[in-house]
Amino acid sequence: MDLDIRHLRMICAIAESGSLTRAAAQVGLSQPAMTNLLRRMETFVGGELFVRSRSGVEPTPLGNQVIARARIVLSEVDALFGDLHGPSETRSLRLGSVHVGCVGSIVNRVGDVLPGREISLRIEPSTALLAEALTHGRLDAALLGVIEGFEVTLAPPVTSRALVYRYPIFVALSAGHPLAGNEEIRLADLKDEAWISPPGADDGSLAALRASCRAAGFEPRLRFEAPSGAGRPLVADGHGVRLVDPCWTAAPGTVVRPLRGEPQVARLLVAWHRDRLGDATAGALYRGLAAAFVDHVHDNPLFGRWWEAHPEVHPLV
Repeated sequence: MDLDIRHLRMICAIAESGSLTRAAAQVGLSQPAMTNLLRRMETFVGGELFVRSRSGVEPTPLGNQVIARARIVLSEVDALFGDLHGPSETRSLRLGSVHVGCVGSIVNRVGDVLPGREISLRIEPSTALLAEALTHGRLDAALLGVIEGFEVTLAPPVTSRALVYRYPIFVALSAGHPLAGNEEIRLADLKDEAWISPPGADDGSLAALRASCRAAGFEPRLRFEAPSGAGRPLVADGHGVRLVDPCWTAAPGTVVRPLRGEPQVARLLVAWHRDRLGDATAGALYRGLAAAFVDHVHDNPLFGRWWEAHPEVHPLV
């Protein structure tokens, strides 16, 4: 068996989606064909690349090695075979982003790699709305957050590239909470708490919260709705808890902690309109957004520790 680009795209799609079914749809194969191709590739490399997990499939140690090298190869191939006709670029860059901890650094970091561009930024809790704005040309590019188990539809000429392949979602609670001193918190121990509903529910974040809580043996009591950072005073005053991006620095009166066993995970994508950004500009944008994200990974030391222990999820720059 000779490996080709199709095999590399297949294993990366499986790793990013966490599902053979979703990956098969993404690369245009039937699931039986995908399974057969994966088994042949595992025979070729001499070991299993994926194992089943509670949320789908995840890479084995061998799989992580193969995937990391495949991503490097695919990055070079995509850069080599970009659009030949060239997009119609302008001096302005209309950029969108989900509300993550690195938003404060995005304009500066992207400006560093794209000097002379006038950068505007729309911060939006809903990835679905950002994807829609990209599709209809109201944005040129966006940083999108996708909860594991839920996909975002991007129609050509919009394309995407994974920035952070996988990272855990943390929980914020009052600094006076009995569990605030723990380095990590069991989701089941929050069964009696009032919850602040996650923003961007149309992206699957609310469904994912409910599914995770049910797997932990309880139904979450959703008492508050507050967009983005508006829920922080409620958390600080002990009225409720909420899921948060792990890079957020804890607001006064709150703590931000990891959930044991990582019941909620997500990934970050850089998406762009290929008619607006050429390959060189898209590559520079990717590097700028990667730098912005890395600027903030140690704002929460517990996430900084997790980040250093998982180099396989780092951006490829």
